[in-house]
Amino acid sequence: MQGASSADRLLCAHCQGHGKLACKGCLLVLYCGADCQKAHWGVHKADCKSPLIKDTWKPQWDLEDRQPAFIGGSGQKVFGGTKFFWGNVPAIDVLCMARNEGAGYDKDVRLLFAASGDARNVIKTITSMPKDHGETVHTRINDRDFDIVARNAIILLIALTIEDISQAVECMIHVRWTWMDMDVLRDRIRPLIEDVCTKVAGKTSGTMLGKTWTFGKASLRLVLTKEQWPALLAYFETPEDLSPERAQRIRTNVTLADSRRDYRERRMIGQVPAHRVCHNRFRDDGILLLFGHHRNPHIAPNPTIYQTADWPMKDSADPLDGWALEDVLRVDTGPATNDVYGKLFYYLKELFSSFHGRLSALKVSFELSNHAAEELHNNLKTGAFARIEAANISDAGYLGCARTVASLGPLLESTNPHATLLTLFMNAVDEMCSSTELAASTRTELTGLMKYLPLVGVPPRSVNDSRAILMNFSRPIVRDVDKYFDRHVSITALGLLLTLTSCRYMEGHNFKAVEQYFDMRIKNPHTIIEKWPIALKLRPGQKGAQEEFNLLLSSSHTGNERRGGTDSVVI
Repeated sequence: MQGASSADRLLCAHCQGHGKLACKGCLLVLYCGADCQKAHWGVHKADCKSPLIKDTWKPQWDLEDRQPAFIGGSGQKVFGGTKFFWGNVPAIDVLCMARNEGAGYDKDVRLLFAASGDARNVIKTITSMPKDHGETVHTRINDRDFDIVARNAIILLIALTIEDISQAVECMIHVRWTWMDMDVLRDRIRPLIEDVCTKVAGKTSGTMLGKTWTFGKASLRLVLTKEQWPALLAYFETPEDLSPERAQRIRTNVTLADSRRDYRERRMIGQVPAHRVCHNRFRDDGILLLFGHHRNPHIAPNPTIYQTADWPMKDSADPLDGWALEDVLRVDTGPATNDVYGKLFYYLKELFSSFHGRLSALKVSFELSNHAAEELHNNLKTGAFARIEAANISDAGYLGCARTVASLGPLLESTNPHATLLTLFMNAVDEMCSSTELAASTRTELTGLMKYLPLVGVPPRSVNDSRAILMNFSRPIVRDVDKYFDRHVSITALGLLLTLTSCRYMEGHNFKAVEQYFDMRIKNPHTIIEKWPIALKLRPGQKGAQEEFNLLLSSSHTGNERRGGTDSVVI
């Protein structure tokens, strides 16, 4: 998505005019000249001279030489709500049509996002479709959480009804809106829902009722119960007692909680110094814009997020987590090269603008529903879908592989050799890493890490030294993930050869039996997304290997996230 800088990306942090020169101390903001830089210094100094931006910065626990809260069970592992801004793994194109059906495929395509969580994979997929695809892309978007269904419906209606691309896209992006955004939501989207509420008022309680809106070549159908239709209206109004100031306090009580400082700083020790400042700024104000953009207009709490007096996101939730960081960092923000959230804003703006345009050019039908994924086969036609994206409901802590395949597998097109059920195993490697196996692999993993993070200079002064803790918490990045997921492993201990069959996730969860019982097969090779999409690809010493490691280290990912694909073809 890299291209020439547009004028709105080159913004003077003081006068909001055309910025030409970056602050050399941080490369986070631009100025149109020396006068503006001097005038803005009183505001910018706190960020430019922040301890976080220094290479010598250390977490508070390190300075105090104490055990951090995330070690030893003294702190909460999860804090805040349970939701994410845009998921917790990068968005994917679930079709990859050119590599599968072919760029010239001339039939209708049916997609099912069975546990969507949000619309990022939908947006990524539709935007990646061949521009000349002439047939309809039928897109079913489901989630068991009504909050998610409501937010997805509103985001898609914004994209379909608001002609001004910039305004539509910014409404889709922001956590905190301008009052103009709120007016657009009430004037353009809310009346569509109010009309349905009027028509269903006399229907029997509990009845499932659907409404289809058509916008040129595109359409959106929403199926809810009679009671859910009026409940949807609440997502167009901020709760009466939720002032912008109170909403801000509610959010920062989670994102900047004193009890979570060690957790925040653990994430920061692996980040680029200037990115720490950006990260801290977003936790503070929750506004996704250029670092130098004035925040004043963005004060309205987004009602699709603020529905109660609680902040619904995890304290660690970060909008960067749902997108490929290497793609984000390629976005051109001019001389302000360290403005990572500014880059994300323009990455999303370009992607969502493309999506907005595709909705005018392609035949796309959206249908949104609110069911548990395992119940979808009761409502959908067998053999209907070319792709089913199941997120991580296949993890053992949710439905598991067998129940996911049993519930969703029959919905795949049996006549399409490219039909695929896509799964995600977020926790599989962790589940198979017992304390015994981790202890046995400690030396190997630390040796691997030393090739990227050599402990040079003064040795760690204690177990609380942040360098030592960074080494320990970075171990998953260099872990032999195949050993734990789909390969036998043998470990020699005390001269004895021990075969740890429990280390094989696929065996422990009977993947082969699932294949045979449901007449499906594990996709090999993967033609949509690779098995370990986030894991390191280069070996230490290869060109770009250190940069690749640094990128993963600075993210919230470990590389242990395993993608699966199951064909509907019988073997």
